[in-house]
Amino acid sequence: MVLKRFVIEMGMGVDQHGQDPTVAASRAVRNAIAHNALPGIWEVAKLDHPNEMVIEVQIAVPHPEQVRAEEVLQVLPFGQKTLKVQSGGMIVQGRAIEEFNDKNDEMYVAVASVTVFVEQPE
Repeated sequence: MVLKRFVIEMGMGVDQHGQDPTVAASRAVRNAIAHNALPGIWEVAKLDHPNEMVIEVQIAVPHPEQVRAEEVLQVLPFGQKTLKVQSGGMIVQGRAIEEFNDKNDEMYVAVASVTVFVEQPE
């Protein structure tokens, strides 16, 4: 048996206030999976349970060393999950608002890919 890619979804997320790369990354993953259904997991790949999926998440975000991996992976309800984080995304000038406890006027933009793998015969 080998792992084969079943689907790849892309997403984008922004933290407009708070300057938290984990928030932007989590929103990017949520955006990637927000509009999909995977009936092929049952009908084509013949999995018995969604936890049999192997899910690889890749994130590009400013300040990747600050990303809290477990929080990002909690966005995914099922699967055997891994996360790769790299420097990327974008920092955009926004507006610092005192009531939001902004540290500065930066908005963090993250991009994500979520790849679902299934085990299949060679």
